Amino acid sequence: MDFVKASLQGWTAVVMLLTMVSKAATCEAPSSPQCFRTNSAVSVYTCEWSTDTTESNQNNQVYFRYGNLTRTVLPAGTSKERISGRIWSRQWFREEELFVWQRVHIWVIARAGNFSCTSPTTSVILNQSVKYEAPKNISVSWMGNDLNLSWRAEAEQQALAEVSFQMEGDAAEPWENKSTTTNNTDNTYQVIVVNLQKDSSYRVQVRHQSIKAPNPLWSGWSSVTVPAELEHPLEVNMRKKCRDGTQTVTLTWQPVPPAAAVGGVTYSIEDTQRCHGCPCYTKNCFINTTNTKYTTFVTYSAANISVIAWNAAGKSPPAVVHVRAKPAADLKPCEKTLLGEKLGKQTCLEWYELEDGHPKPESVLTLLARTTKAENLKMKAEMKDHVRYLYIEHRCVNRRPQTVQMCLFYKTEGAPISAPEDFITFSETHTSAYLSWRAIPTGHQRGFLTHYVLCRANGSWQNETKECRNISASLLKYRLEHLTPGAKYNISLASVTRAGEGPAATVIINTVPQKHSNVLLSLGLLLSFSFLSVLCTFTFKRVKNRILPPVPTPVIPDSAKFQPEHQEILQGKEVVHKLTLCQLPPEGKSTEALEASEETTFLGGTDGVPVDTDDDKSDESGVYEENALRCTTDENMTDLEQVENEIAMLIYRNGLVFDVKTDSG
Repeated sequence: MDFVKASLQGWTAVVMLLTMVSKAATCEAPSSPQCFRTNSAVSVYTCEWSTDTTESNQNNQVYFRYGNLTRTVLPAGTSKERISGRIWSRQWFREEELFVWQRVHIWVIARAGNFSCTSPTTSVILNQSVKYEAPKNISVSWMGNDLNLSWRAEAEQQALAEVSFQMEGDAAEPWENKSTTTNNTDNTYQVIVVNLQKDSSYRVQVRHQSIKAPNPLWSGWSSVTVPAELEHPLEVNMRKKCRDGTQTVTLTWQPVPPAAAVGGVTYSIEDTQRCHGCPCYTKNCFINTTNTKYTTFVTYSAANISVIAWNAAGKSPPAVVHVRAKPAADLKPCEKTLLGEKLGKQTCLEWYELEDGHPKPESVLTLLARTTKAENLKMKAEMKDHVRYLYIEHRCVNRRPQTVQMCLFYKTEGAPISAPEDFITFSETHTSAYLSWRAIPTGHQRGFLTHYVLCRANGSWQNETKECRNISASLLKYRLEHLTPGAKYNISLASVTRAGEGPAATVIINTVPQKHSNVLLSLGLLLSFSFLSVLCTFTFKRVKNRILPPVPTPVIPDSAKFQPEHQEILQGKEVVHKLTLCQLPPEGKSTEALEASEETTFLGGTDGVPVDTDDDKSDESGVYEENALRCTTDENMTDLEQVENEIAMLIYRNGLVFDVKTDSG
């Protein structure tokens, strides 16, 4: 077994040695050569062929045969290039050393050591054979679902192009070919491949050939990767922080879709305000990055930052981020500026023309750092009179822009050219009224408003003296007081700057007159209310007395009347009233007997004058049935104590009557 194993190893070594000697002693035949010129206008011809060998010491020689004449030509240059695993060799020959107007047979002999091998022969008329170079710098772009390919033209004429394409990432999908004639515009060949998917990426190969040469040859293939279209702008988020006159702006965005990122994507940021950390640059600054985050520093002025994504197929629409100017609270007129002075190397100035109180970025005047005094004065001459500017002073501090001053500025001031707008009156009363208005636009003020002049005249302006007063320029509403009821007033309002007073707005006020009928009506309502109150009170008391009658209060004589100082008044004669007691007749007596025995009773007064009894009040009490009325005097009062089952009536002639009914039991 060891012998057999050793024998096999020996034979293997011998075979390998023989193979190596065979390869070293032989050569590989080249492919059939192609000889051509790259353009009908050039005078240099190229011959090229390929071999599958990796030997570097193999020499190649090109042979030309014209009829029976065979010759070799010294090449003007040679090159070798490996393409797709094969070695391509090229040699260039000058036209004057060749027979280009007649057919020639061309072959290549390759020599390696003592061995040689010959390629197949090519028969061609050299001046009729044209082979363009492979397309270079192919540009791709999407037009909807159509793909546009363009590259540098090899001739002034059109060319025939062949396009082969395959969707990226799907190796199993077959390549599709399309041949078409190119358009030649501005020395550029252009081919459009229709009905593709713009949201997908493709691998594309292109080659072309002349359509004018008698013997055109296809150029080599050029490959290009086509990413998906960047159809939409990026969604950019901004985070801003203000500190010490500098705005730190951080932008972030999402990456593009994977199909659009095939072949790489670059993001371009354009900052319209600054570049490299310092302010007031006149040119825009582009910064390219592959990151999805960017931080920059801007001043308190307004700035626009745009972000664009680029790939091989084109660019996305710009995503513009507006960095608003940081508003300075209660901007005041400038006390001092650097206008007309020489600026330092870290200082620059900006004047934004204001329109309705807002800066106009397109109307900005800028003085850069290190501006001479003469240039500064020239800038001042270019500024407009009676136009309000926003003055901003910037400096570079530690390579960062910083705003150090913001204020309002006029080169020269003028009087206003228009009156306050929408000047109206409302809520008129007998003695007051309200006024309101809108401030005139900034462009019409032509200066800083110092105050308003408010005038009023009772009647017409011609016949009455105006009464004027100054009110604050910050007011847009005012109340007039101490007016006369039922009067007519002419009111005017004018804006005033340091340069003078502008036109006035006018309005007429008619105060409400006082009406006497209203006073009488008020008095009548008051009297009616008083009468109703008294009536309701009286009615309430009557109803209360009927429902809850009052309890008589005993009369307690005032002891003061019986003091010694009143003794003379009490010495008058005592009045003694006669008291008559009448007995009612018993039941069963006739009424006629009572009427026959009726008699009139007189009570004697103290002065001896008889007093009549009240017949109207006692006519019914004096009627008895069957028995005559029996009356007794005060002397017989003791006899009445034995009377039983009788009703006695006690009559007291001073107005008090007591009815007492006793039961005998």
